[in-house]
Amino acid sequence: MKYFFSRTLDMPFEAAVDHVSQNLKEEGFGILSDIDVQAKMKEKLGKDFRKYRILGACNPSFAWEALQIEDKIGTMLPCNVIVQEAKPGQVEVAAIDPVASMMAVKNPDLQGIAEQVRTSLQRVIASL
Repeated sequence: MKYFFSRTLDMPFEAAVDHVSQNLKEEGFGILSDIDVQAKMKEKLGKDFRKYRILGACNPSFAWEALQIEDKIGTMLPCNVIVQEAKPGQVEVAAIDPVASMMAVKNPDLQGIAEQVRTSLQRVIASL
């Protein structure tokens, strides 16, 4: 099973980050974290890395529902969405498939909410 879905965009990297963030917001997700992997690799390891950001996206309603079903599900939150430069002017955006990640939890009561989150994240990727 594929654990993510993705789309490639023809736009500058920073514009893509803004575009993804706005589309997530329109779908009810907030960005709880924004990790600049390129900067961290340079800072921590002295290594050069491509432009790569990890956006920790969370829809509070979905998170609330999942936490009511499984109290340790917070270990798998937020939903990560990556934005990485494939080449100048071309950016790949990929989002976790929550149905695939929830399989590890083995709580069938999570299936419904995982499918709702999947549908929502797929709409975001499709709208880019």
